[in-house]
Amino acid sequence: RATVSPPNAAQQAANTEFWHGFFGAVSVIVVSELGDKTFFIAAILAMRHSRLAVFGGAIAALAIMTVLSAVLGFATTVIPRVYTHYLSIALFVFFGIRMIREAYYMDPNEGLEEYEEVQKTLSKKELDDSMQASRDALDVESGVVFGVHRRLWGFFSRVFFQALTLTFLAEWGDRSQIATIILAAREDPVAVSLGAILGHSACTLLAVLGGRIVSQRISVRSVTFIGGIVFLCFAVSSVCLGSGEDSLKSL
Repeated sequence: RATVSPPNAAQQAANTEFWHGFFGAVSVIVVSELGDKTFFIAAILAMRHSRLAVFGGAIAALAIMTVLSAVLGFATTVIPRVYTHYLSIALFVFFGIRMIREAYYMDPNEGLEEYEEVQKTLSKKELDDSMQASRDALDVESGVVFGVHRRLWGFFSRVFFQALTLTFLAEWGDRSQIATIILAAREDPVAVSLGAILGHSACTLLAVLGGRIVSQRISVRSVTFIGGIVFLCFAVSSVCLGSGEDSLKSL
């Protein structure tokens, strides 16, 4: 009778690393992005435009940023793993303490203030765009039907690219991008990318569906504090799991 051999140690280690990186990326992104500037950008744009266009543009930007960050993190694998291991621990501790300190000194109304700041910034841009759209509406050279379709498609694509560019620029150098680079440097970069994109998708979906309500209900101070704790937990987890250098040598 044929027998099924149990998975070997290498396969078990690979599965553990994959899910550790995946869920680690999801949790880090969620606590980093809730109440963040990119969250408010998606929320405000979704109140004024197509939610689908805003969601698509924001997720496209975040997915691109996530893949770039994972590639940067993976590029550090040319450095001996033990060095990136301890560097990641140091960075997790640094950002964890920094976030807890920010939460301690943060104004309880920080979320609403940032929401209003982003809203004012977008209002001016929306005014300029609406004036341009009004001028374009006077162009009827293609006929009424084709003109309407063209304006609708132009409006949709304009909103999509507006959400994409604003989100991409706001995300560049953000805490979540740095966290993605750190995770990809020591975990499975594919798992980190998938987990980060899932985390971004959840936060962006929440923003476009009920961003204003969420911004009034959640405490950015509490989320920042929890985020700091999560970063410190990852530092402790990294210490407990070790660099994995010995297991790699044994393969």
